[in-house]
Amino acid sequence: MSWRLRFHGVGSASAVAELGNAMATIEHQQRPWLAIDCGSEGLSDFIACYGDYPDAVFITHAHLDHVSGLERLFIGSYFNPARRGKVRIYCPTGVLPWLQRRVAEYPNVLAEGGANFWDAFQLIVVGEHFWHLGRRLEVFPVRHHWPDSAFGLRLPGSLVWTGDTRPIPEMLGKYADKGELIAHDCALHGNPSHSGIDDLLREYPQDLLERCLLYHYGSQDAATLRQLGMRVAEPGMVVELDQP
Repeated sequence: MSWRLRFHGVGSASAVAELGNAMATIEHQQRPWLAIDCGSEGLSDFIACYGDYPDAVFITHAHLDHVSGLERLFIGSYFNPARRGKVRIYCPTGVLPWLQRRVAEYPNVLAEGGANFWDAFQLIVVGEHFWHLGRRLEVFPVRHHWPDSAFGLRLPGSLVWTGDTRPIPEMLGKYADKGELIAHDCALHGNPSHSGIDDLLREYPQDLLERCLLYHYGSQDAATLRQLGMRVAEPGMVVELDQP
């Protein structure tokens, strides 16, 4: 099939050393089409897989395990005339203020001055949907840490990526209604910002659970999640997607 999802990492913030950043790339015809988030370890795996930096990135939220690679992406883009100003960063409106403060606003992105962080990129601020290379994608708010600060992504008919979130049955009822694979945040134990397996089993119907592929879990969680009947992503896993 011509559409795939590659996991560069699947770990929670405390499991990055073992499992990598929770980051993935949608591939089309075996080439990177759209990266989802840009953590440091995830960016390293992206470069190892494809031999270059991403041309397009969707940002789910501004926690550093999801955006810490952007400074290196700036360097890799700003100093390459073929890339400068052309790397697309798709950023939801609610995420942009946090991303600006956490990454882009640091004084003198270059020691010599004379450059702005966004000079390296084509910043595209997105609302409920956006177009990328002829395809329409949808964006929806999730329940992570603070209202309107984290968002999921849908490639209709193909993939729903929840990003970091508590259970969102009402959102998946609307944005995962065409049989999409659902890449879902889930660890063994939940907390106020992340889903635990008991949360998903309690709030999601069986047919939706069967479409879930879990990521963003702790170092020792995978075996138990599988014993409970769930599909669990691993670093480097490539999954075939339905045609959007």
